[in-house]
Amino acid sequence: MARSPHDLVATYPLAPTVVGSSPAMEHAVSVATRVAASNVKVLITGESGVGKDVFARLIHSQSARCFQPFVALNCAGIAETLLESELFGHVKGSFTGAYRDKIGSFEQAHKGTIFLDEIGDMSLRMQALLLRFLETGELRRVGSDSPSTRVDVRIVSATNRDLRAMVNKGQFRDDLLYRIDVTRIEVPPLRERSQDVPALIQHLMAKCGGVLTFSDAAMRLLESYRWPGNVRELQNVIEQLVSLVSGRPVEPSDLPRNIVASHRDFKHVMQDRRRSIAADLYDGLTSGGMRFWDDVHPLFISRDITRADLRQLIRRGLAMSGGSYRGVIELFGMEQDDYKRLLNFLAAHDCRVESREFKPAVRAADSSSTLPHKHAVAG
Repeated sequence: MARSPHDLVATYPLAPTVVGSSPAMEHAVSVATRVAASNVKVLITGESGVGKDVFARLIHSQSARCFQPFVALNCAGIAETLLESELFGHVKGSFTGAYRDKIGSFEQAHKGTIFLDEIGDMSLRMQALLLRFLETGELRRVGSDSPSTRVDVRIVSATNRDLRAMVNKGQFRDDLLYRIDVTRIEVPPLRERSQDVPALIQHLMAKCGGVLTFSDAAMRLLESYRWPGNVRELQNVIEQLVSLVSGRPVEPSDLPRNIVASHRDFKHVMQDRRRSIAADLYDGLTSGGMRFWDDVHPLFISRDITRADLRQLIRRGLAMSGGSYRGVIELFGMEQDDYKRLLNFLAAHDCRVESREFKPAVRAADSSSTLPHKHAVAG
């Protein structure tokens, strides 16, 4: 559903519905709930359509500002020439078309929360203006000669872009990134939480007032689809099915063609891809050509490799170490001091692999366990 670039929400204390019981989603909700109690600035990241705006509203509704205004502004939906006026307001006659005084979003959100969606699309000039406001809390309407006005707002930003990469390219201000990225919440894409699809379908049906049942085959297709448009794409599919199917279960033939087509050989293709990526990373780590924290970790954080890729890499390491994470540490050329750091990192990102399945069922009583690799470590 398309959203207006400028959305003023009346003051309300009710939290939005966040649907999902997957570990990644529960972690994101837990972080949002914890930071809501403070006044820190939050940067919400994630692909388009994952529901970053829902998390912004969740933070506001759980904060001490919940009875004050929540103002959402889509920075990508407003031309740069108008964005300054939308944020800071203007006085009558300050530019062509300024027929009356206008209060900007910052003033509208006084004592409340402002949500700057798609902040990565903001021009460098606007970034500089925003940075100055964040440093002083003062604003002046476009064309005004009056003294600056001080406002009290909480800033929650969101983007589907890699702001650090934009900083390196000179497209985003480093000092602004530090200002808005005090606490970060990463909203996982739908393909990484397929177990949430049935619950999301029920929620979306309730929203659009429809009732659908699904055959097992149709539900399997929906759960295995990659959802490049994430929850927004799923919402469109459900709305379409509600209008087209009634009185019988939804079958695969009722689903959009791209969902059915994508399932063909999907499982085998993804397994081959993950094996290939994990093999390359494994070879790089065990040969010494790569280092986990310098090479693999940045690839994961920048989403060049997925959770599934990382799990596959850890599985290979555990298979070679006989189910020993300490063995994996040595196998990958890491320091033993990295043991807890690695386990905490894997657990935080839902990439921990159960090691018991890799432990030998029977060990010779008088022989020690050895690795089938030059780095041999006891379990």
